[in-house]
Amino acid sequence: MNQFWGVGRLVAEPEKKTSENGKSYLNFTVAVPRSYKNADGEYETDFIDVVTFGPMAETTSEYCKKGDLIGIKGRVETSVYENEAGEKKKSTQIIADRISFLSSAKIKEDENVKVSDGDLDM
Repeated sequence: MNQFWGVGRLVAEPEKKTSENGKSYLNFTVAVPRSYKNADGEYETDFIDVVTFGPMAETTSEYCKKGDLIGIKGRVETSVYENEAGEKKKSTQIIADRISFLSSAKIKEDENVKVSDGDLDM
């Protein structure tokens, strides 16, 4: 079973792009803290790359900004590619099929968005 669930903060502004076939997609990175302390007694954080497509990409781009807390449900996808130097590299990202906006200043300002229990699910 390939499932990912996580809650984290956007580390930068999401990057909305359009594919060659005209489909919208959004790339972003979230900082997800680990639930345990390391040997030094500190919590470590993982920085996870995420991509989402279509209407979810449009809405996430509009309502989420750097620092916002979001919940993500999706699957892990790993691909291998060749860089400019001809070296094989591996890339792992989450393909999000659901995003919950847990803290979005724009949603709080926008009276036209229907929000229940403080978040917006796609």
